[in-house]
Formats: sequence, structure tokens, C-alpha cells
Amino acid sequence: MTSSPNPYVLLDRDLAIVWTNEAYLRVTGRTHDALIGRRMFDAFPADPNSESYRLLSGSLERVLRTGKTDELALIRYDIERQDGAMDVRYWSATHTPLLDADGRVEHILQHTVDVTELHGLRRMRDEMGIVERAQRVQSQNLDLSEESGRLRKMFEQTPGFLALLTGPEHRFVLANAAYRQLIGGRDVVGQTVAEALPEVIEQGFVTLLDSVMANGKPFVGKQLKVTLAHGDEEAERYLDFIYQPILDSDGRVGGVLVQGHDVTEQVEAEEGQRLLINELNHRVKNTLAIVQALATQSFRELEGSEGARRTLDARLHALAAAHGLLTSSNWEAAPLDETIRSAAEATAGADVDRIYRQGPDLELGPQTAVSLAMIVHELTTNAIKYGALCAPEGHVDIRWAVEELDSGKRQLAIDWVERGGPPAVEPDRRGFGTRLIKRGLSSDRRSGAEMRFTPQGFEYRVTMELAADDAQ
Repeated sequence: MTSSPNPYVLLDRDLAIVWTNEAYLRVTGRTHDALIGRRMFDAFPADPNSESYRLLSGSLERVLRTGKTDELALIRYDIERQDGAMDVRYWSATHTPLLDADGRVEHILQHTVDVTELHGLRRMRDEMGIVERAQRVQSQNLDLSEESGRLRKMFEQTPGFLALLTGPEHRFVLANAAYRQLIGGRDVVGQTVAEALPEVIEQGFVTLLDSVMANGKPFVGKQLKVTLAHGDEEAERYLDFIYQPILDSDGRVGGVLVQGHDVTEQVEAEEGQRLLINELNHRVKNTLAIVQALATQSFRELEGSEGARRTLDARLHALAAAHGLLTSSNWEAAPLDETIRSAAEATAGADVDRIYRQGPDLELGPQTAVSLAMIVHELTTNAIKYGALCAPEGHVDIRWAVEELDSGKRQLAIDWVERGGPPAVEPDRRGFGTRLIKRGLSSDRRSGAEMRFTPQGFEYRVTMELAADDAQ
């Protein structure tokens, strides 16, 4: 032990030094006479309030109390030099108990290693690590800066208007080019909505923002009218937009994202289209009225033509009803169910309650809708004269469905079934109405029609292959 290259010192229960080896004397710069018999903290004094004193005394006390080895992986314990200056030193120490015959701790063997140089190297390594981490952070910051720049460019160049509001006062954080153009080029960042756009307060938009902040639910506006100040003038715009609440890290609403499009041109175009369609509808109705007047004058001079005149009037009325239905949908499409109902009602009046309809929601193209309306009119007229609706208990079932064909195409199939009336008898003469029914929904090969005259009543089935502009 004396000649071991590892430093050792032996302490008694009072922590007095009773033996050291040569390596310990060299590492501490002391002699036997300076250490033997002196207590550890007298030979190597330390501030009782320092971490060094606390760690070393705590380890030695644990060994005395528990009788078990205790280790200090790293402890700073400065050593006084011969000139009286303090030398900063770092140690790694192991305290091993040596027991007497009764199993009590009689001595403590301290094996201590001076790791000051290793600690310095580790500190250098840590400092190098800090530099490396700083370089990585700097690189990440540059990447984030570039990404932020790209996002800002995308935000700025988005064709729809975008703005980011924060806080209960709705302060602008960001506003892209489309938003600034919408509000007349005003620079609003840093201002509240009330400060930047005072004209929208009375229009209720600040109240809407308050509501979104309060309940955390988005608000969606469709073609909402807003009046905005553009210099000394006012501009009326129509907007599709959403107020989207933004949640903070606590899950509370911290701001609102405003996103939308200026649809003023679309609204104005739709309004112009409605005016044109209404004018067209007015002129068509005038034309039908003229045709009806001419027919009345022409039939008046023909003896026994009253029935033919009423038939023509009814057909013109059905055509006008179909035209009116298409006008209400801007001549784009007409609901199949509504087309059947309006045509049947125009012919049967109160008896329309005896005509039952069932089928999926479909929309028909304008030409198909007019054809179907005229067919339903003729079928209803025949049912009133000769079929189910001429009997008190008679009724008509109209059902339709979309069927898949073997060719992969789809077809619309409409079935007209009369029950509760007299047996259906095939007529000897085929007039205009029969030819119209037989023709189906179109004059090309896409449509087919079939009539059946049965003892239970008249049955009719019309089919048509569906195209993109025929049904939705």
C-alpha cells in the first residue's frame, strides 16, 4: 500500500489522519509530519458552507453511519499551496470502511484520484459541444428563416385575401396583398380592426369576430355584402369568407384567421343573368299568350272545336309551368320530382293528391325537363278522361330510379302505373298526345318508351341514358 501508485489515506472514527502512502503525499504536496494526527478538515480546511465541505463530510458520515462504501464521482476540493494560495483541484474519491472485531467502523480508507486535468479536458469537450450545438442552432435558425421567408411569400401571393388577427381587440398581425387591395391599399398591421376599418363596425363584422373569439366556432359567410372605404369613395363588395379561430398552447382562442375571396364580379354576373332570364321568361309567356289568343280566335270559327281548344290551352299551360320551373333555376337544371309535381298539378288541380311520387333526388337538363313535363301532362290528361283518375278510388304511382346497364352506362327509368280505375284499353286512333308519349324524353336513341294496357290499369315506362348534362 505504501508503494502503490494510487493515493491512499487512512482516517480513524474522529476523521483524524493515521496513515498515508507516498502517492497521497505527492498529490497533496504534504509531508507525514504535516498530516499524521491531524483531522482531515484541519489538514485541508474548507468553508463549512461550501459545496466541497458538504460533499466530503457527507460521504464520510454516511460510511460511519451505514458501514458501507461511499463514492464521490467528482468533487472540487481546493488545496492550499506552500505560498498560501489556493490551487483549484478536482477529485474522485472512494471511502471504504474497515471494521473491528465487533463489526464497527474502526477506520476509513480513502482512495482519492486527482482528476483536475481530466475535468479540464471534459470542460473543453463540453465547451466544444456547446460551440457545435450553437452552430447547429444557427444552421437551424437559418433554415427556419428561409422557411419563414417562403411561407411569407406564399402568404403574400395567395390569390384569396388573408389576414391574421390576435387578441380580443382583433389586432392585425399579417395581411396579404389581396387583403390590402380589398381594403383600398391601407396599411393595417399593428392596428385593431376598429382602428383600421372603422366602417365595418356598424356593419356587424367586429361583432362577428367577438363571437368567434368567445365561442371558438368558425363563422362562414357566403356572398355577404360589405361597404369599404377607398379613399374618399365607398366600394360595395360581396365576399365569401371564413373567420377561423386559432387556439393557443392552452387551448384557448388567441386569434382569428380571416380567409376568403372577393366574389363581387360573380354576384353581379349572376344578377345580370337573372335579369336576362326573367326578361326571357316574360317574353316567352307573352308569346304563349299570343299563341293562345290566336288559337282561340281560330277555333272560334270552327264548329265543334271547343274540345280541341281546351286541349291546346292545357298543353300551353303545362308548357308554361315547365318553363317557369326552369326559370326559377336559371335554366341550368330542374329537380325531377318538382318537374313531375308541377306538370301534374297544372293538369289535375286538386286531384294531384292522388298522384304519388317516389324516387331519388335528381336534376334534369332543361330540354329533358320540358319533355318530361309535357309527357306527364298528357298522361295526367288521359288518366282524368279514361284512366284511374276518372274513378273516385283511382290513383297513380310514379316511381323512378337510376339503373346500371350492361354497357356500364346508367339510365333513368320512370314508371307510371294506374290503379283503381277502369281496365285500360288500347285506343283505335293515335293522336298527338299518344305520339308525344311514345317518343319518350328525347327524339334520339338514348330514350325509349313502352305502354301497356292491362285490366288493372294503364302502365307506362320511359327510359333515357344519362349524360352529364341530363342528371346529377
